Amino acid sequence: MCGIVGAIAQRNITPILLEGLRRLEYRGYDSAGVAVMPSDHHILRVRATGKVAELESALTDNPANGHLGIAHTRWATHGKPAEHNAHPHVSDRLAIVHNGIIENHSALRSRLVEQGFVFSSETDTEVIAHLVAWHYRLTGDLLAAFRAALNELHGAYALALVHEDEPDTLYCARMGSPLVIGEGSGENYLASDPLALLQVTDRFRYLEEGDHARLTLDGCEIWDARGEAVQRPALRYEHAALSLDKGEYRHYMLKEIFEQPGAINDTLAGTLGTDHVLTAILGPDAEARLGNIEHIHIVACGTSYHAGLVARYWIEGQVGIPCQVEVASEYRYRTVAVPANTLLITISQSGETADTLAALRFAAKGGYLATLAICNVAGSSLVREADWRLLTHAGPEIGVASTKAFTTQLVALLWLTTALLQSRSGNQAQVAANVAALRQLPELISRALELEPQITRLAERFANKHHTLFLGRGPHYPIAMEGALKLKEISYIHAEAYAAGELKHGPLALVDENMPVVSVAPSDSLLEKLRSNLEEVRARGGELITFACESIDQEGASPQDTLSLPEVADVISPVLYTIPLQMLSYHVALVKGTDVDKPRNLAKSVTVE
Repeated sequence: MCGIVGAIAQRNITPILLEGLRRLEYRGYDSAGVAVMPSDHHILRVRATGKVAELESALTDNPANGHLGIAHTRWATHGKPAEHNAHPHVSDRLAIVHNGIIENHSALRSRLVEQGFVFSSETDTEVIAHLVAWHYRLTGDLLAAFRAALNELHGAYALALVHEDEPDTLYCARMGSPLVIGEGSGENYLASDPLALLQVTDRFRYLEEGDHARLTLDGCEIWDARGEAVQRPALRYEHAALSLDKGEYRHYMLKEIFEQPGAINDTLAGTLGTDHVLTAILGPDAEARLGNIEHIHIVACGTSYHAGLVARYWIEGQVGIPCQVEVASEYRYRTVAVPANTLLITISQSGETADTLAALRFAAKGGYLATLAICNVAGSSLVREADWRLLTHAGPEIGVASTKAFTTQLVALLWLTTALLQSRSGNQAQVAANVAALRQLPELISRALELEPQITRLAERFANKHHTLFLGRGPHYPIAMEGALKLKEISYIHAEAYAAGELKHGPLALVDENMPVVSVAPSDSLLEKLRSNLEEVRARGGELITFACESIDQEGASPQDTLSLPEVADVISPVLYTIPLQMLSYHVALVKGTDVDKPRNLAKSVTVE
């Protein structure tokens, strides 16, 4: 969602700020701005609605250069997208940028108005600027004023602040929203995402909940929520060497679709033995602790939630452990019954998803046996706060619609299923079969990617369509849900997914020649049941499109309506059938002419509720 970049150096940092904002564009935003400190120590602020390119144009007309500064991309929460609501916000010679939501902003605003402060925006962020300014009037000490203001804020925030009275200092803080400090040579930076700073550094200090810090040319000082000095280790960003360019691809999403064989290889690297999984990656006593698990709760949002739904079929079907899967935004607001010896699994691409993080923190008080995070970002809050972690090693994912993050989550969850089965000295033949299937996945996905020319032609049939149904059965029902989500995210076609057996319980009323029905038809034990569901669609004149196993005899189906995938082991079939649905969504979006990588109203990392 919103993005923050800050820097202090002995050179002009405006190009660093702008490049950082460009690298954060994938997160979704509606306006952008910078505030920099030139040599005369008077803050220069420039803001613009729209893309970062509009801010660059504004800076051409009103240059703002300096050695200290902050920048921001805003995704509107409080107040409409408009220049007066764009960050940075200013008050009494200070400027501030903010990610997150301040829940008590209305009460603070009323109090500050009584103190004589005038508001020029509808945002909760301007409240913070005036609050720090008010405490500074009282104390004359900027660090003390910053701390006093932080103590009054309720909600989530990542903050960066500069003040004309301290022209060589950059202040920052985090609570519920990510913020990292980047180390350079004689200069220092901060950002809400390490990707923003990879052009200048690959070494980062990840601030913990409640931390606040002061950056100068010489280094940084960090304090925890109690005001005690702490050290946060400098870590090298593992994906720093990966290119963030689209290369030969038209869009990041297409590049990331084609990166999936490599991403799965990287996720599995060092995790598989010849016929077993290497549970030691979870810790030296992992196998014994896995054997004690009697229940599993999986909590996630969006695409990650769909990965959890697939995992439920694997875990209950192979291991026999009851598995409950919930949307994090609902889970965190209800009373949860936690059976003895329950493992909580949280899944997130970024590791900063607000609702999923809140669920993990709730679990710390909820009597769980242990918590496990499945995530793509090693230094994220989710990874740092969980007892165990499984990293997916998908690399940077820039396209808002998740592709390789989803399939690597599925791979991690199948690995975990296999580890649970192995820990119980259960069906070791199934353990070996799972390992063999996982090893085959990269090559099988490469074969599925060869369907692109056929899918490109198929996508043209959606040019004038406004609604689509997706059908699947068993573990392929969540894959149908993911296919529907992808199509609606980037093509803006209304799409719904149903368990195919539910078709006759209502959705069949929608089926006619104008309603494409996309089905996933692997060769598994539910195939004959699915065939009868598809015949219901054909009988009503529906436009049926089927992704099917190449060994299936498609009676009555037109070759133009059926695309064949390799025959694979049932356990990895959901991963394989994800690929053509991603590709279909991408090419339909091209036909529709939408912004594939940055669909309207959406953000990559949802760090607010």
